[in-house]
Amino acid sequence: RVPHYSYTNEYRSDRHSYPPFIYYVSHKQRSEMKQLLDKLFPTLSDELIIVITLIICLLVTASIALFLVKKLSPKTNISELVARTRSWWIMAAMFIGAVFISYDISYFFLAFLSFIAFRELYSVLGFREADRRALFWGILAIPIQYYLAYIAWYGAYIIFIPVVMFLLLPLRLVLKGDTHGITKSIALLQWILMLSVFGISHLAYLLSLPELPGFNAGGRGLLMFLVFLTEINDIMQFVWGKLFGRHKILPKVSPNKTWEGFLGGVVSTTVIGYFLGFLTPLSTPNVILVSALIAIAGFAGDVVISAIKRDKGIKDMGDSIPGHGGVFDRIDSLSYTAPVFFHLVYYIAY
Repeated sequence: RVPHYSYTNEYRSDRHSYPPFIYYVSHKQRSEMKQLLDKLFPTLSDELIIVITLIICLLVTASIALFLVKKLSPKTNISELVARTRSWWIMAAMFIGAVFISYDISYFFLAFLSFIAFRELYSVLGFREADRRALFWGILAIPIQYYLAYIAWYGAYIIFIPVVMFLLLPLRLVLKGDTHGITKSIALLQWILMLSVFGISHLAYLLSLPELPGFNAGGRGLLMFLVFLTEINDIMQFVWGKLFGRHKILPKVSPNKTWEGFLGGVVSTTVIGYFLGFLTPLSTPNVILVSALIAIAGFAGDVVISAIKRDKGIKDMGDSIPGHGGVFDRIDSLSYTAPVFFHLVYYIAY
């Protein structure tokens, strides 16, 4: 019999709060177990639970509505809307999963997204055989960038890809000794690194932002706010464009984009952002401004990637998600909205 681990009144008083095997161990061990469980499965704030429930309800409602439309009016062409809704289910599952699991695993998940996006981009953009070593350097930059986000070293994080890799990658290409087409390779490699790694990595840095007094949602709340608004903006622009679209914005780049869809999406996204402002530490005017800028940045990212696809004569960047294209096709807008949102929030609130 070891008195330190005996079943004393100290543990009898809260024995109903723990599984049977736990109240026979020391207070220190119980505390360590609780810290481990909190790290692996962080407690969600009420604000996050509300938003996650709202997202799931919206997706279920949209899926049921599309199913009924298809049954009642089989001739109605809603294939594109069905594909977008299915894609949104995938996006929601991925990012809600990242919110539920530990912070550490969330960083790995987001870094893996960047790796897949990077691979899809360099696969379709036509690099030279001589660029393989430099591409490998680009891949090595992914864990470094996300590690800097993980430890919240803002100074190094913000210059690593735009400055350090900007200087190193051309040197690696030059060392190969093949100068034919090297200018194009330098530009393409840095561009895809900025887009798929630097842009997306801002999602990870949101999780590393310090706690603010009175702001319970934290970095996970900011992440959900950004992802939800970016995706809802895509859907709202599509819906408004289908209902009222008459005047095309860029007919040679994206024929389905109209001024009515764009403006309707910006207004809708701004209104939704206003009601979700409790996920951010921003004041009401700043929430409205940031929400509108997310909508505009999301549109910009979408049409830029559309232009690249049209130039290459492809419909999707890859086939990582069967029937829905590649991973980058689902997160292309985030590569624009993430840095815009992060730096605005960082400047205003942190």
